[in-house]
Amino acid sequence: MAARIQEKYENEGIAQLMQKFKLRSKMEAPRIEKIVINMGVGRAQEDIKILESAMADLATITGQKPVITRAKKAVANFKLRKGVPVGCKVTLRKTKMYDFLDRLVNVTLPRIRDFRGVSPSAFDKQGNYTLGITEQAIFPEINIDKVKHVQGMDIVIVIKAKSKEQSKEMLRFLGMPFRS
Repeated sequence: MAARIQEKYENEGIAQLMQKFKLRSKMEAPRIEKIVINMGVGRAQEDIKILESAMADLATITGQKPVITRAKKAVANFKLRKGVPVGCKVTLRKTKMYDFLDRLVNVTLPRIRDFRGVSPSAFDKQGNYTLGITEQAIFPEINIDKVKHVQGMDIVIVIKAKSKEQSKEMLRFLGMPFRS
């Protein structure tokens, strides 16, 4: 079963984007390839339970089991050794990706206190969008009473597009509330 935001994009969005950017084929239209949610848990070296708690929260939010990320190299200033667990991440694709994006845009972001929109300038050169969230408690799936450690996360929306403008217009069509 396709997500409602996916159906909206396929039925109306592609045609609008093709018209706006004068594209010749549906395959030229920008599309989301995947969404990667990453939680960096620097305190995991001292207490592994913090990482386990973050993994449980991430699994609850995304509906998918997270993968542990490990340090690629040793950094003496951070007392970090190579191979030590430093966080967890989930890569969402297809229907789960669209379901997550739908919940993020329509339920989660409006729950942030004093929310005025997300930054319109967080696109990289390829047109991917990165969104930083300061605490996992804004997600309705998380029980605030059971949160022991407030944990932030990065959400990267990987978009296949020819330009930042195409990526931004596609996300705007999907309901991403950009600051004006």
